Amino acid sequence: MKSALSLPTNPSIQNVGSPRAWAKRGFTLFEIAVVLFIIALMALLVMPSVGRFQMSRLKEEARRLAGRSQFLFDQAATQKLVLRLTFNLDANTYSVTRLDPHSPNPTFVPDLDPGMGPVQLPKNVRMRDVTVQDIGTVSRGTIACNYYPEGYVDATIVHLADPAGRVYTLVFAPLTGKVAINLGDGMPGQVRKPS
Repeated sequence: MKSALSLPTNPSIQNVGSPRAWAKRGFTLFEIAVVLFIIALMALLVMPSVGRFQMSRLKEEARRLAGRSQFLFDQAATQKLVLRLTFNLDANTYSVTRLDPHSPNPTFVPDLDPGMGPVQLPKNVRMRDVTVQDIGTVSRGTIACNYYPEGYVDATIVHLADPAGRVYTLVFAPLTGKVAINLGDGMPGQVRKPS
């Protein structure tokens, strides 16, 4: 007597769900198209986020440099010192040194105050070039601008760039110490001598 629960013993029906049957079957053109569509959709969603992250990093570094510059302008005036912001374009760093004009042998020495150590820009942000009034424009080596105790800074333009070619232009105002941050490539001719 046959059991009511027994299944037919047709071998082609038994192997439909087995891994071996799926391996022999392969993928249809439709399944491959769906997978490629999903990958393309994911790439479209992720790529703008990567670009925005790089842009925000560039903007963050521009603001950081602008803040450091404003702080140096204020410190030079309040402490009656000459402060120097040195840009090393080869090492992609900037650092602060100070000169006490009232010392018997005035020389620039590293500023050891908290938060005044050298700043290394991240790999995806570089100083493309720096222009300082009466010195010129450099894209390699070092160049420095000075902050004076009388409340003045050398007119300076700094271009920060990222690998995608986006540029921020920082313009240091000589009489106020304010730093204008502009998206885009400002020309070195924008550095004007104070009148």
